[in-house]
Amino acid sequence: MYSLVFYVPATHIEAVKSAVFAAGAGRMGNYEACCWQVLGQGQFCPQDGAQPFLGNVGEAEQVEEYRVEMVLLEQYKEAVVAALRLAHPYEEVAYHLIRVES
Repeated sequence: MYSLVFYVPATHIEAVKSAVFAAGAGRMGNYEACCWQVLGQGQFCPQDGAQPFLGNVGEAEQVEEYRVEMVLLEQYKEAVVAALRLAHPYEEVAYHLIRVES
């Protein structure tokens, strides 16, 4: 089993969660669409060559983002990461997968 953690702007949280849930994430026993989320503030500064969804090259940008966490079985890992990258608006998606024991 894995824990998926990703950061997404508030404007896209529901669309991204729906995509990763549909790919197999967030299932625990007889429950589905399970996650934990908290609102925070992300910061980034696009550099030359970047095509940012928000902000401008060379200027630091701060945006309301959610940190979202959910579990997934190993068999769904590739599909979930693909769905995350496809649904997420950012050019570079910040996420991590952590192997967990259950």
